[in-house]
Amino acid sequence: MSDKEIEQEIQAKGKTAPRVTPDHIESVVTSEHYFTGYDGRIGALANGEDIPAVELDDANQLRLLTFCVLVLENGFTVTGESACASPENFDAEIGRKIARDNAVQKIWMLEGYLLKQRMHDDAHLRELLRQKEE
Repeated sequence: MSDKEIEQEIQAKGKTAPRVTPDHIESVVTSEHYFTGYDGRIGALANGEDIPAVELDDANQLRLLTFCVLVLENGFTVTGESACASPENFDAEIGRKIARDNAVQKIWMLEGYLLKQRMHDDAHLRELLRQKEE
């Protein structure tokens, strides 16, 4: 079941409590970047990094590892990865989709924590105000 399908079910059941939604998750992403392990190695070499030589087969295996970096509105970054076991099955577009989905799952955890913290802080503030009024 996709995140959007779950959200539709929540709405259909009339649940209205504060929650993180798929639309909110997408709204906090300001940019996305994709590269392979091979791209990273080439970039490191181009920047003058002193990295050990690898066998050609090892370098080719790095082409099967896709990374996604999502930059969030507050500047924080999350990453996702997709590793393909068989070169014959590698598809760059599928790798990017899987890597992005894995990165998005990390945003759910972060945004869920933030929502819970805000709810806790709000409840604590209400309690302090109630005590002050007594």
